[in-house]
Amino acid sequence: MELPKFLLADNSNYPEDIFVLHTDYPRFLINLKDDEIEWFEDLSDENEQELANELESLIEQASAFYDAEMEGLE
Repeated sequence: MELPKFLLADNSNYPEDIFVLHTDYPRFLINLKDDEIEWFEDLSDENEQELANELESLIEQASAFYDAEMEGLE
C-alpha cells in the first residue's frame, strides 16, 4: 500500500488542535495550532542547516495540505 504524504489527524481530547501527520522521512506529527512538532525519527545525525531548510518546507507543505483539505470540505 502506498501511503499519502500527509494525513489529517483528530483527537477528541484536543478539540481545538489541528494535527497533520507526515508519513515520509522524516516522519512527524505537527499541531498547526501552535506548530509544535513530535518527531518519530532520530535526527541527531542529520545536517542541522539542511534539516532546518527541509523542516521549513515541510511545515509549509503541511499547512497547504490542510488548507486544500478544508477547501474540499466546503
